[in-house]
Parts: sequence; C-alpha cells; structure tokens
Amino acid sequence: MMRTDLDHLPESKRRELERVVQILFEEFEAKTRNRSHQHLKLGRILKIVLFGSYARGDWVEDKVSGYASDYDLLVVVSHDDLTDVVEYWGEAEDTLMRAFLISREFTAPVNFIVHSLGDVNRQLGRGRPFFIDILRDGIALYETAGHEFTKPKPLSPQEILTEAKGHYGEWFTSAGEFFDNFQFNAKLARNNNAAFQLHQTTERLYHCLLLVLTLYSPKSHRLNFLRSQAERLDPRLIEAWPRDTKASQRAFELLRRAYVDARYSPHFKITDDELEWLGARIVRLQQIVQLVCEERLTALGGDAGG
Repeated sequence: MMRTDLDHLPESKRRELERVVQILFEEFEAKTRNRSHQHLKLGRILKIVLFGSYARGDWVEDKVSGYASDYDLLVVVSHDDLTDVVEYWGEAEDTLMRAFLISREFTAPVNFIVHSLGDVNRQLGRGRPFFIDILRDGIALYETAGHEFTKPKPLSPQEILTEAKGHYGEWFTSAGEFFDNFQFNAKLARNNNAAFQLHQTTERLYHCLLLVLTLYSPKSHRLNFLRSQAERLDPRLIEAWPRDTKASQRAFELLRRAYVDARYSPHFKITDDELEWLGARIVRLQQIVQLVCEERLTALGGDAGG
C-alpha cells in the first residue's frame, strides 16, 4: 500500500493539495460526462499520487533566487484513451495555472502527468526507474480500492546502461542540430524561427536528461513542466535559468510560447537581445545536461563518450 500521510507538510500546503484534487476531479468529470463511448463515459480517476520534493519533504522556496519547487502529481485513470491531454486535461492545466499565477490560490505551480493503470503497471513491469521511485516515495492523495500497482521488476545495471546510452546519443545530438538551426536563423534575422529552434533545443535537452536518468520523459512540449521535472532530479540545472529579474522571466516565457506562437501568431515578437540572452542560457543548459548525463553513464559503468 502507498503512503497516505501528509503530516510533514504545513496545513496550508495540505489545503492547497485538497483543492488541486478537487479541480482535477471537476474538470475531468466535465470532460467525460457526455461521452458516447461507454469506457469514456464511465471513465474514472483511480489514483492521484503526489511525488517529488513535496512527497519527500525537501521542497524549496527560495525568495532570493525566485526558484520554487512545484507540486508533482501522477493521475491514474481507467483507460488509455483518457490520458489524452488536449482532449481531457487542457482545462485542468489552465485552471491550475490560473490558480497559481492570477488568483494566487496556490503557493506553487502544479504539474501533473496522466497514465492509465494498465500503462503504469506495464512501466513497472519493464523496470522504469521513474515509476519505481513514485511507487517507493509517492503519497496517495486519492485512490480507489481494488486497483493496485503491480510489483516492479527492476532492470539490471547493464540493461539500464544500454538504454540510457542510446537515449543520450539520440537526444543530445538532436538538441545540437536544432541549436545549429537557431544560429543559422539568428544570423539571417529570422527571429521567430530562431526562437522556435531554441525551444526545440531546450525541449530535447530536457528529454535527454530525463530519459538518461529515469528512462522516462513525459510526452510534453511545455518547457516549464519539463524544466521542473529535470531540476527535481538535479538542482544544478537551476543555474541555467535565472529567475530573479522580470527580464529573465519574460525571456523564458517567450521561449515557452515559441513552440506555437513563434510559428503561428502574428503578435509574437522577440528582440535580438532576448535571443542572444536565451542562446547563452541554453549553451549553459547544454553544458550542465552533458555533465549530468555523462556522470550518470559513468556511474552505470559505461563510457559516456563512446
């Protein structure tokens, strides 16, 4: 059985998490109420699990640097079709974001991933360290009886090394190719295209790190979400993104929006100075990701450069 205690959290944090669970249920029920297919109409949230720093008790709220830990949640549903973020969970994401940024109902951002129970159990059966860690450290904020997680089957160190090394070779190389495209477009003053290429560089660097360290990365283009997941694993990554000035916060927000707006919105504008600042930060991010990944591969007994 998973832990259910939240005694290590202040009362205010426990109230916030109760409200998060309420919002997730409200938005999910609104999306599934009128579905015609039986498995969607009768779809259920089976578990909501808190993981990461708030589950472990080592969350951070640094008012000087502006860095703060996020609430990280795993939502477990009854069918794979119900995991579609656009179809079922977009409104929940927006509501939770507004509660943090606008109404200030929450003192930390809320990030959640959605998987079916069958998929989580498949991941545990395949020895995914990410899900094994959630099973070990997570706290159930809600769960229904009779829908248990399967016993994990850990991979051998050699299996982990082989898979992690493959991810590193693929994703770190891909990130470098997109950074080359950024530099090419920036020289030609194609600022919007350059911003999109930077977004893709950053996204790939985060996917690289998450896959090398945990053999799992969420299917997401949201840089703020990927950033929080990566920084949760290695705080050295925080250095790449200063948060202590409005200019640095605005630049990251432009980068976050670039995946869609830089390609499709006539209102998206980014200056040469902002691009230059972002480019320098991503070079630093690339350096840290390379260091962290190669340390991991070496610890697994591999040759990171081979």
